[in-house]
Amino acid sequence: MKSSMRTRLIFIFSGMLILTIVCMCLANLFLLPDFYQRTKVSQMKRVYAQTVKICDSVDWSELTEEQVSSLYDRLDVLSSNSNVSVYIMQVEVYSGSGEIATLDYVYPAGSDRLQQVTREQVGKYVKSMYFGTALDENCELLSRSGDYEVYKVYDQRVESNYIELTGQMPEKYWVYLRANYQSIQESAQVSNQFITHAGIVIVIIGTFIMLFISNHYTKPILRLAKHARDMKNLNFSSRYEDDRDDEIGILGSSMNALADELEHTISELKTANNELQVDLDRRSQQEEMRQEFLANVSHELKTPIALIQGYAEGLQENINDDPESREFYCEVIVDEANKMNKMVKKLLNLNQLEFGNGRVHLEHFDLNNVLDYVIHSTDILFRQNEAVLSYHRSEEPVMVWADEYMIEEVVTNYVSNALNHVKYEKKVEIKTVLDDGVVRVSIFNTGDPIPEEELEKIWTKFYKVDKAHTREYGGNGIGLSIVKAVMEAHNQKYGVRNYDNGVEFWFELDVAVHSQSKQ
Repeated sequence: MKSSMRTRLIFIFSGMLILTIVCMCLANLFLLPDFYQRTKVSQMKRVYAQTVKICDSVDWSELTEEQVSSLYDRLDVLSSNSNVSVYIMQVEVYSGSGEIATLDYVYPAGSDRLQQVTREQVGKYVKSMYFGTALDENCELLSRSGDYEVYKVYDQRVESNYIELTGQMPEKYWVYLRANYQSIQESAQVSNQFITHAGIVIVIIGTFIMLFISNHYTKPILRLAKHARDMKNLNFSSRYEDDRDDEIGILGSSMNALADELEHTISELKTANNELQVDLDRRSQQEEMRQEFLANVSHELKTPIALIQGYAEGLQENINDDPESREFYCEVIVDEANKMNKMVKKLLNLNQLEFGNGRVHLEHFDLNNVLDYVIHSTDILFRQNEAVLSYHRSEEPVMVWADEYMIEEVVTNYVSNALNHVKYEKKVEIKTVLDDGVVRVSIFNTGDPIPEEELEKIWTKFYKVDKAHTREYGGNGIGLSIVKAVMEAHNQKYGVRNYDNGVEFWFELDVAVHSQSKQ
């Protein structure tokens, strides 16, 4: 990755090292000599002052050998530690002629050749200071005061540059200081070579160190980038898990918090969208149910209205004058009107239950009493259908919490449905079974089983498995819809089960307590 942060960091770090090394080399070449010269001049001034201090009030002619040796030792230490050659001479000058009368070599003890060269050099400086005699062109004045002068001198004899200081001391003694200036250029070259070689090693080592350091920062950033991509793809389970206290750790914690907030917000949006979709589906379903309801009601009412209209017109036009015919016409009209009245009442009751308007009034009652009442009221129907009832009544009261009127409606619809479809042995069986605080009421009738694909549809309003048979007994397909609405309003279970010889419908209720039957 050419544009990666790690690569750029390594290049920047290496470039800074190389630039630093180049700047140091250039500084050595162009700035160090001047700096060294100023520093050396200042140093030689200090050496001059210290030399004057050491030789102050010294009468060289009266010194013992031991005192001379001690004085020389102190001057040797000063010369060695300052890397400056120190020379002391006694000079007498003829003020009138501009000549030097005597120039005696005092310190240090050395060869005649060195003393001769030194005398000549000191002689020129003394003449220059006293009489203004011009110096050689290879002498450059660096500093001057009333007691000394400092020059930068190119010594042709040894082909080297020097910094030299010549100054007066008490009692006609002079001090001559000399330091090699040529060595600083050699030192700068050696220093540049050393810096170059050391810099190459430092750049190589620094590159590896920077590689390691950059990994320490770029890898967490790459993990943050992966975390961001996961968030982009709506994967909010991803987390930045590095335990860091720096800015990257703060950014990771902020991204984790952002992921949680986004997940929560998107969850709320999805929930709201889902609720909206459910509401739209419900509205669409309600519209379809409304249209279906109107179509089914129109269909169910069309036949009895047509019969009522036909027989009423017959009575009006006196088609049959005999009393028996008129009585028959009236019975048909009354019977069809009763059917319409019952259907409308059931539809109104079902409508209230489905839309939550039919409130459930929980009561504490004995379920046996409801079953007894329904069986007694439908006794005539059993006889008309020649059906045999098998009723397994519980010996103990079955106390339940429910809406007694609604449960009576459920039992009535189940019994009516069983009588309308009973066949063959014409047997109807009603039983109650208690199990773990729940009572199950089941009503079985012999006859044809319901096709398996129709079992879920029988609870729908106006749905009829056998329309021809339903028409025979005047059914309208509402009874089981009422059962479904009542049981769902009670939050209780209900259902149907096929057998080889018939069908069983059932529902369940919670048993409250066992006590004596209500009177």
